[in-house]
Amino acid sequence: MYAISLGDDGAELRPLEPWHAEEFLAHLGRGREFIGRFIPFGSAVTDPVSARETLQRYADLRAADKASYHGIWLDGRLVGGVLTLNFDAAAGVCEVGCWLEPAATGRGLVTRAMRPLIDWAVEERGIHRVEWVAAAGNTASLNVARRLGMTRDGVRRQAHLYGGVRHDLELWSILAPEWREARVRTAHSDH
Repeated sequence: MYAISLGDDGAELRPLEPWHAEEFLAHLGRGREFIGRFIPFGSAVTDPVSARETLQRYADLRAADKASYHGIWLDGRLVGGVLTLNFDAAAGVCEVGCWLEPAATGRGLVTRAMRPLIDWAVEERGIHRVEWVAAAGNTASLNVARRLGMTRDGVRRQAHLYGGVRHDLELWSILAPEWREARVRTAHSDH
C-alpha cells in the first residue's frame, strides 16, 4: 500500500495490518521482554490468532479514526512500530507512541518513523496537540520525545501500576506551530 523510506539504511515505515499477524508474532517473540519493561504492549499476543485479533482491533480503530499502527521494517523484517492513540481530529488532539525490538535500537528508527506520522497528523488531519506519555524510567522513549522537539508538560506521579511497581508517567507534547517551526529548522540544517 505504501512504504516510506526512513533513510539510506533500508528502513521503511509501512502499514501494519491483520495479514501481518505471523510476522507481528515473530517480531514480538524477539522483543517481548524488552518491549514489555514498562507497558504490556503485545503481552496478549501469544499465537497467530491473537496476533491477528490485535492487528484487526487496530485496523478497526483506524477505520473509526481513533488509533492506528504503523510498522517499521529494517532490511525487510518487522522490527517495531509507531502508533496513534486517542486520536480526536475534532478536538485536534492525539497521542503517539512506539515500540521496538532490542536488536533495532540505537539507530534512530523511532524518531525517523515518528516524523512522517506527526507530519500526517498535523498537516493532513489538523491535529493541534500531539502528546507522548511514557514511564519516567523509560529513558529511550523520553529521549525520542526530546529529539522530536516536544516539551515536558508534567509528571503524573505513580499513575501507572505495572509489574507490581507504581510508575510515574511523564506527559510530553508538541503543538502544531512548534512542529512546523521545528521542521523548518531541520530542513534548513539539512542543506
